[in-house]
Amino acid sequence: AFFAVTKIKKEDRGKSKFALKTCDLLFKGKGRNLPGFMVGRQLSVVTCFFVVARVTTVSIAEGEENLWGVSDTLQNFFNIGFLGAIITTILASISWQLVASAF
Repeated sequence: AFFAVTKIKKEDRGKSKFALKTCDLLFKGKGRNLPGFMVGRQLSVVTCFFVVARVTTVSIAEGEENLWGVSDTLQNFFNIGFLGAIITTILASISWQLVASAF
């Protein structure tokens, strides 16, 4: 989406406060800020990925009842944090891309 905005004239970028601020940040310094913005955005997503994975990690000891009554193999999968990783990937990354592609 950011690359598509580069082709739009400044006066045609809309009137939304946040969209205009984002464009100002992106194109600051004759457009040389775009790569830094994209790297920062990606680092932010990766940080969220690890934080949510850590927060949603469950640790159920051997012999205790599994979460939602799942098998031991699936419970081991939950115990190592992949549940949070999957949630973050689906909700924080893919869903917004699908919403953006609809418009």
